[in-house]
Amino acid sequence: MKLTVIGCSGSVPGPDSAASSYLVTADGFNLILDLGSGALGSLQRHVAVPEIGAIGLSHLHPDHCMDLCGLYVAARYAPGAPIPRIPVFGPPGTSERMALAYDLPLDPGMEEELEFHAWQDVQQIGPFTIRTAPMVHPVPAYAIRVEHGGKSLVYTGDTGPNDALVELARGADVLLSEAALPDNEPNNPIDLHLTPADAGQHAKKAGVKRLVITHVPPWYDRVTQAENARRTFSGPVEIATPHAVFDI
Repeated sequence: MKLTVIGCSGSVPGPDSAASSYLVTADGFNLILDLGSGALGSLQRHVAVPEIGAIGLSHLHPDHCMDLCGLYVAARYAPGAPIPRIPVFGPPGTSERMALAYDLPLDPGMEEELEFHAWQDVQQIGPFTIRTAPMVHPVPAYAIRVEHGGKSLVYTGDTGPNDALVELARGADVLLSEAALPDNEPNNPIDLHLTPADAGQHAKKAGVKRLVITHVPPWYDRVTQAENARRTFSGPVEIATPHAVFDI
């Protein structure tokens, strides 16, 4: 199983990165986790649109889903279209939300190009077993555990601190964790995002093997956020950067 960072900028696209998007590959199958603002362009450096096996959306904030609009256009109008419908897994109501985002009638919305499914606790997507758990965020949001060949990757999506994340990430090979807020800031909003200390603490409690810090907004420094995570997690701490590849 291989993880490729397509976009890792938190909350908004940054000067060197699209917003959240990650490519997970195994057995020739391409799973995209989130497709945030600006990610579709970067994604095409790695896979063509018809090569996308499925998409999983952690939640429906624009920095995690909005380039589904561009994907709809490519799937409908690019040479070679129409292509087989691309499965899209996400929170309930994803189909309606994306239709509204593109000002489409709700019926059929994007359903002729994309095949929408609501997340279940467990589902099989291509060669992957996918487990999800609801997170703590202002909108319905999910952390996603991807398992294949005895290896596991857990992606936090966006969340405040919570025990469900620890349970989902238990023993994972890699925890791909947001760290969008600074440590030691008394005005940090609650139930919104993790700090580096939070990310490290969740990784420690879950007993994960590696922690990869992501979703750092462009107004903070990725290196600093990763260094701060090392204060609470003694295992390897790495930094998600655009087009970085992690073997799992």
